[in-house]
Amino acid sequence: MRRVRQILLTVVMFLLTGGMLACGGPWRDGYFKSGVDRLTQDEVTEKFGPPHTAKTPVLGGDSVWTYRVPISDKELASVGLSHLTDKAQLAAASIVDGPKAMLYCYRYTLVFNEQKILKQWKREECVPGTHDTLNANK
Repeated sequence: MRRVRQILLTVVMFLLTGGMLACGGPWRDGYFKSGVDRLTQDEVTEKFGPPHTAKTPVLGGDSVWTYRVPISDKELASVGLSHLTDKAQLAAASIVDGPKAMLYCYRYTLVFNEQKILKQWKREECVPGTHDTLNANK
């Protein structure tokens, strides 16, 4: 009976860990993913400040904003920390990473419709392939 409990506990822990890993990634990803068809330009500006670039067509249509942000290896592989605030994540990353965290530049491209509601988003490296190139020798 005791052996069965140990096996069940191990299986449950394995499933919980796998579930948390599936929810990982930079907190911004979760913010934008849950904000599609809901977040406004004003809400995004309040959270992130003005965009680094903004393209709004004069004759109407979708607006495209971009933000460039530094993201560490640990944040890219975070384990379900998407609910934490930016400052809390940075503090947690500095504790885990130590003072020598490797940071990479990522660009978030946000597309807003004419009503200024987030329509779609994507995250990509500022310079494609940087993360893989720098980590090839590890």
